[in-house]
Amino acid sequence: MQQILNFLIRNKNFILFMLLLFISLVFTIQSHSYHKSKFINSANWLTGGIYEQANGVSSYFSLKSENEKLVEENRRLKSLLFSKEDSLTNIQYIDSTSFGTDYLFRAGKIIKNSYSKIDNIILINKGSSDSIKTDMGVITPNGIIGVVDRVGGSHATVISILNSNSKINAKIKNTNFYGTLTWNGKNANVVQLEDVEKLATFNVNDTIITGGDSTLFPKGIPIGMIKDFKLNTKENLYVVDVQLFNDMTNLENIYVIENLYREEIDNLLAPEN
Repeated sequence: MQQILNFLIRNKNFILFMLLLFISLVFTIQSHSYHKSKFINSANWLTGGIYEQANGVSSYFSLKSENEKLVEENRRLKSLLFSKEDSLTNIQYIDSTSFGTDYLFRAGKIIKNSYSKIDNIILINKGSSDSIKTDMGVITPNGIIGVVDRVGGSHATVISILNSNSKINAKIKNTNFYGTLTWNGKNANVVQLEDVEKLATFNVNDTIITGGDSTLFPKGIPIGMIKDFKLNTKENLYVVDVQLFNDMTNLENIYVIENLYREEIDNLLAPEN
C-alpha cells in the first residue's frame, strides 16, 4: 500500500493531467454531435468485433450439436424423399409439406464396425427403445450398409453387406435387370451383384441401386458403381463387381429405415396354408 501511495505522490502531476484530459474529452463528446457519433461508432465497432469473435468461438464449440441437427434434418428429408415409389427417379413425387410417408428414417451412430472377417457385424447405438426392430434396412448418406439382426434396449447389431449371409435385392439403374447383392469376402469396398440375366445391357461405371422388391429398402437407394463383370457360362448369368459408394472401413452416421407397411405386405405375400 505504501508503494502505491509513493507512486501517486511522485506522479501526481501526470495523473492530474490525464484526469483533466479525460474530463475535457467527455465534455467535447457531450457537446459536439460529430465527436459523439464518432465515439459511438468506434465503441460499436469494438464491441461488435468482440461479439463476433465470441460468436465464432461459440460456433466452433457448437459444431457437434449443429452436426447432430444436420443429421436429424437429413433424416426428415430422406423420409420425405422416399414417401412415394420411384421418388428418386420422379422428383415431382417429393412432397415437402407432407409428413405422411411410407418409410421412417431414424438417425444413429455406429459404435463398432468389423470389415475384415467373412461374416462382419456392425453395432449401432439404437435399440428397441428407439423403435428399432429386426430386418430393418440400414444406410449412410452414401448408400446401404446392412440389415438389423439382433435388437437390445439401447443397441442393435447389423448384418453388414460384408457378410456371407447378406443377400439384398438390387438392380442396374435405369434398367429392369435385377440381381442379388452378395460378398465374396475379398475386398471390403467391392461387393458382387449375382444372377444378372445374360440379356442385360450395362457398362462399367453404371450405377447399382436397391431394387425395391423387398420390404427392407425403398427402391432407388444408391449402392455403388460397376467396376467389372463376367459371364457365368454354365448358368448364362452375369456376376458384376460393384465398387461401393460407402467406404466400409470408415463409417459413423447411419439411418435405420422402417417400412410402415412391411407387416401388411409380408402378410399379403406369404403363401397360404
